[in-house]
Amino acid sequence: MTMQNTPLLMSRILGRGATLDPDVEVVTMQADGTHRQTLKQTWERASQLAHALNNHGIKVGDRIASFMWNNYRHLELYQGVPSMGAVLHTLNIRLSPTDLEYIINHANDRVLFIDEDLLPLLEPLKGKIDCVELIVICRHGEGGETSFENTVDYEDFIKDQPTSYDWPEIDETSPMGLCYTSGTTGKPKGVMYTNRSTYLHTLTESLTDSMGLSALDSLLGIVPMFHAMGWGLPFAASMVGCKQVYPHRFMVPDAFLKLMAEEDVTISAGVPTIWQGVRAALTAEPDKYDISKVSRLTCGGSAPAVEMMRWYWDTYNIEMIQGWGMTETNPLGTLSRKVSKRSQVNLSEDQQFENIAKAGLAMPGLEIEIFDEEWNPLPHDGEAVGELCIRGPWIASEYYNDPQPEKFHNGWLVTGDVAKIDPEQYIMISDRSKDLIKSGGEWISSVDLENHIVGLPEIAMAAVVAQPHPKWDERPVALVVLAEGKELNTDAVLAHCAKVFAKWQLPDEVVAVEALPLGPTGKIDKKTIRANLEKEGYKLPDLR
Repeated sequence: MTMQNTPLLMSRILGRGATLDPDVEVVTMQADGTHRQTLKQTWERASQLAHALNNHGIKVGDRIASFMWNNYRHLELYQGVPSMGAVLHTLNIRLSPTDLEYIINHANDRVLFIDEDLLPLLEPLKGKIDCVELIVICRHGEGGETSFENTVDYEDFIKDQPTSYDWPEIDETSPMGLCYTSGTTGKPKGVMYTNRSTYLHTLTESLTDSMGLSALDSLLGIVPMFHAMGWGLPFAASMVGCKQVYPHRFMVPDAFLKLMAEEDVTISAGVPTIWQGVRAALTAEPDKYDISKVSRLTCGGSAPAVEMMRWYWDTYNIEMIQGWGMTETNPLGTLSRKVSKRSQVNLSEDQQFENIAKAGLAMPGLEIEIFDEEWNPLPHDGEAVGELCIRGPWIASEYYNDPQPEKFHNGWLVTGDVAKIDPEQYIMISDRSKDLIKSGGEWISSVDLENHIVGLPEIAMAAVVAQPHPKWDERPVALVVLAEGKELNTDAVLAHCAKVFAKWQLPDEVVAVEALPLGPTGKIDKKTIRANLEKEGYKLPDLR
């Protein structure tokens, strides 16, 4: 007996929630309240969108750009563009005009959708993105002018189009999504996702042992939809048919908490700086918001501090799930839950938080290995440190129109992360290879130092970077942002670090700064910090 060889197409799963539970809501925060529509309306509008694009001449494989916040129209793009066989190219709204110009032209985007408040960010590109034939403006009643001529209003664009679309039968390896990494060196690199890769990623993300996203959830999507396809959550949520809640441009802790309380949010996802901000708001006004429905928060992008994860558990009984991945991994690579295995059922709470401090276990279908400099695999003993490599059905095998063979080795993606793997098969990220500090021939993990430093209540954020040293080659310097009303006590920070780090691993200097630069995805931008330190030497702004 043979099975049906049905291609794995996103069009087969993205409308599932709308079919099974049509009246479930998609809620978007607006300046004057909330915009609400049902999953059924969203899927119908996605079909209208596909018709409008098809009438414009968009064909299978053509790139459609979005320059948008997380909102209902962006979700319609997420559903309609891949389903019609086109490629949704999510542009990072925090990139420089130079990078945006390069990316739009490199991708050859034909149509660009933009939220009206972001129009000023596109102005510097006038006359420089000739590939874009049409700009579709998403209005939210807040005004917003542009000097571009080839524009149309989103609602006018889709108006009077049919509410169902005969989605094409295409090859499952056809591309459906495109994201560019904000590379640390050189030009941004494009990662093209296929229908097959994202279909498998969507199923895996919804597994109970993964994020456990279910039809019963109310998901607050904070991680930007322009960051590795919103970590795949808009796809998984559309498939399972859960409630979806989006903050639009209101990316502040009070907005998140208001939505959590009013929309019965059960799960959310964001980078550590988001959850630090939410924690600060909850600490300042603990009785203001009822977030009792929230059961889990997914944290990725960089390693969250164990102390913060423990605070959420102890204070609100909220489990923080740590994830590791990259744009090149679609992005889900590993996840760490408090209890991930049958054999861990009787672990003490301290042992559970030791687990959750690790980057986690590989998702089903993925292989992860660490290699030495000669490409020999290293033992999984929790001691050996090597180059982390990954392969599997949703892992990039090359960059779009830019092969970069040094990033791939014998079928493995070379991640640029340095890691250990313990006997329980947990991955522990030591650092980005470029962020490791080499002092006197020994390696110091900047990530470990940062996470330990932010365990102090008076420290809100920390970044540890290398500074050149005449004798030791490099030495660590810690830049810290103080919690409100707190003063820096350098001796207390060093004493705190000395509890778990050797004397030679301690920072040479601890400097208070007003703010740390954040990169396009909300992570601390060490590239900018290093450049500033190089420029200024040790003349750092000192707020002591």
